Formats: sequence, structure tokens, C-alpha cells
Amino acid sequence: MNERCLLMPVITLTSDWGLHDHYLAAVKGKILATQPGIQIIDLNHSIEPFNLAQAAFILRNAYRQFPAGTVHMVCVNAEITAEQECIAMHSEGHFFVAADNGLPGLLFDDEQKVEYARVNAGNDWQHAFPELEVFVPAACTLAETGQIEKVGGKTAKVNLQVPFRPAIDEAVITGSVIYIDSYQNAITNISRSLFDRIGKGRKFEIFIKSNHYRLSRLNDTYRETPVGELLALFNSAGLLEIAINNGNAASLLGLENGSVIRIKFHE
Repeated sequence: MNERCLLMPVITLTSDWGLHDHYLAAVKGKILATQPGIQIIDLNHSIEPFNLAQAAFILRNAYRQFPAGTVHMVCVNAEITAEQECIAMHSEGHFFVAADNGLPGLLFDDEQKVEYARVNAGNDWQHAFPELEVFVPAACTLAETGQIEKVGGKTAKVNLQVPFRPAIDEAVITGSVIYIDSYQNAITNISRSLFDRIGKGRKFEIFIKSNHYRLSRLNDTYRETPVGELLALFNSAGLLEIAINNGNAASLLGLENGSVIRIKFHE
């Protein structure tokens, strides 16, 4: 099925390259040389080196805002080997190009329909710069044709990295911090839907840092809490977030990725 509905195709770039080296400029140059006039959007180049979970978190909360037909290149942990090929993915009208490194398990919801294809990288899979030599031609082909089968044979077998999920029982949700944003807000893997399903409207306490900090209410906005005070809310991605109004919650509370956040519901 041809999903190309853009007047001018778009390719987004997500990487752990930073802005100091030549990698980003080289990839952009080759994209433009291959398909002049294409729109290139820098989604994020400050991913921690090889941090696939961070890349997936940023991309999954951004890609749906782009027009259908957009191609998203994920240039993190992108080495191509005989065991880790380049794959193309198609879901909800969007295309993705990445290494077969487990990304789909972190990027897509369990019930989401996804098509996969193994990108034809030629006879030699040993590429020193696969993002330039393999990802760019595949992304440009997808942007031009809107057909995943044009880059390689379809497949149902890809690597899926399993995300950390909250543990639950009748009265407790035990989750963890999965992302710390540039404001030092600590974002957890506890969703609004899970909170509502387990909580059933009951009163609750949120325990942070082994019960050292407690909250018993949820904000709708940051400003509901005085400046400098601790708060919790469900953010635009529908995930529980621990923050300090106009403050740096993660650093002040000693939170990091993996820190436990527990919610206990009361009758």
C-alpha cells in the first residue's frame, strides 16, 4: 500500500552523534544529493551513546505529530552485522529505518500493527558507516515510493527488546523512572490508564526514593503547586511524572533511570 501523501517528503533523524563530528552533516548531504528538495528534520542528536531506550522514548512520543508518509531514521546502536541487519518498518502511515537491534519492542505498542522488511544492503554487509551507506538509500526510497517492499523482502522475524513494565497487584503499582527530561522531570513507566484501572477511584499515596518522599494528590498543571515544591502529574504522553515546580526534581531527589516509584491505593 502506498502511504506517500506528502507534497514534499520528510525524513527525520534521531542519533547519538551530537553536533561536534561530521556524521550528521555527511548523512544530510547524502540525503539531499539522493533526493534534492526533501525536508530533513533533526528530531534529536543528544541521545546518550548507544541508549536505544532513550531514542525509542523520544521517537515514540514525537513521530505521530508528523504527516503520514514521513520516514524516521534511527541512528543509535546502528552497527550492521550478519546477525544485526538493517530493517525498515511501517506502522500507522509512518516508516522507520534502523538496525535490527530490538527497537520495535521499545517503540511500538503491543497491539500495534507493524510491517517489517529486511533492507537489501548488497553483497557486503560490513559497512563502516551504515547510516550513510545503507540507511540513507533505504530512507530515500521509502520517502519517494511509500512502499516498504521496495527496500527489501518483508519479514515477520525481528529482534524485540522488552521494555520495563510496572509490577501490579490489587492495591499497589510498582514502576520506575524511564526518562529524565531537560527540566530534570522524572518520567515513569506508569500510565494514566494503568493508574485508573488499578486505582478505581481510590485514595492513594505515591512513594518516591524508598518512601522518603510522599505525595497524595495529582496535579493537572505544574502551577497548581507553589514554586519549589514537589508534585506529580500525568504528562502529555499519559505517563506519571515527578517534578518540582520551577525546580530540578531528578537531581534534587537523587532520581535516575531505574529509580523505583510506588503507588499504594487505600480503601
